[in-house]
Amino acid sequence: MAGALALTACGGRSDEAEAEGNTSAPPSASRTAAPSTAAAAKQPITLAFGGDVHFEDHLRARLAQPSTALGPIAKTLRAADLAMVNLETAITTRGTPAPGKQFTFRAPASAFTALKAAGVDVTSMANNHGMDFMETGLRDSLQAIRRTGFPTVGIGRNADEAYRAYRVTVKGNRLAIVGATQVLDDHLIPAWTATDTKGGLASAKNVPRMVRAVREARKGADLVIVHLHWGAELQPCPLPRQKELAKQLIDAGADVIVGGHAHIPLGGGFMEGKYVHYGLGNFVFSSARGQTANSGVLVLRAENGRITAAKWKPARISAGLPRLLTGAAATAELKRYNGLRGCTGLSATP
Repeated sequence: MAGALALTACGGRSDEAEAEGNTSAPPSASRTAAPSTAAAAKQPITLAFGGDVHFEDHLRARLAQPSTALGPIAKTLRAADLAMVNLETAITTRGTPAPGKQFTFRAPASAFTALKAAGVDVTSMANNHGMDFMETGLRDSLQAIRRTGFPTVGIGRNADEAYRAYRVTVKGNRLAIVGATQVLDDHLIPAWTATDTKGGLASAKNVPRMVRAVREARKGADLVIVHLHWGAELQPCPLPRQKELAKQLIDAGADVIVGGHAHIPLGGGFMEGKYVHYGLGNFVFSSARGQTANSGVLVLRAENGRITAAKWKPARISAGLPRLLTGAAATAELKRYNGLRGCTGLSATP
């Protein structure tokens, strides 16, 4: 954790959590902005991103001690000025599993406590497991978000909430973070997609709505981050629709686009000076093994509204938890990871 930053009530390391920030809470539960002061000078900041997180199987027991639930990787997350992961689970202990799904994930609200304790500042729940326990699970998830105040994007009581950016100021940098999913089971799209009149997830399948969300996030922001659930499982190269969407969102004002779903890391790099990462892989994931146990932390450096450097810290998941690699193992995995950029069309440098 950067020493100059205070831990806010919503769990983020920030100078100021802006009142319009989204936690998918109703207006009556909105957070209050910190007292206004002279605008702080922008300082360089580091952003850390981990992949998919759930607390299934043996990982559920770790929530009994949320302060250590994510294990040693927490040190890396806390070292960043802002850290984000994808919470790939419904936050509920009730509900009926979604029909026709082979795997359904859920966790109690202590999952948010565990993320906060590990240094995670914001999460997305826009993914193909965010409503695994249907409407009851959605109501419980939204209630847990409101009760804990944990910054969560991509989910809401309606489309406006689900697509709304979470806004936070970090070392003088005004960040806006949007979450959405391009992956939904076909038979669940109507039930899971947030609309003007029903709750659900922000869908990146609706490209015009997604473009609008990014343009709205751009207003008053120094840096716009878009977190997407996208790609195809176990495919190491991005799909054409991922590349197309990345270009559209960059044109709309995105500075950083990151995400996952493939259960393996994909390549990342620069597109028109903006940073795109097509797949962060699993992160805290009970079933990870073989190639799906390859993991890592993406660390970006931002200066004056631009990403100036990117670093992948390779990790390997053991017993469901990511552990950074060192020595020859880290060197070999980093070389393999850098090779993944070859099919992305992205550049290694800005």
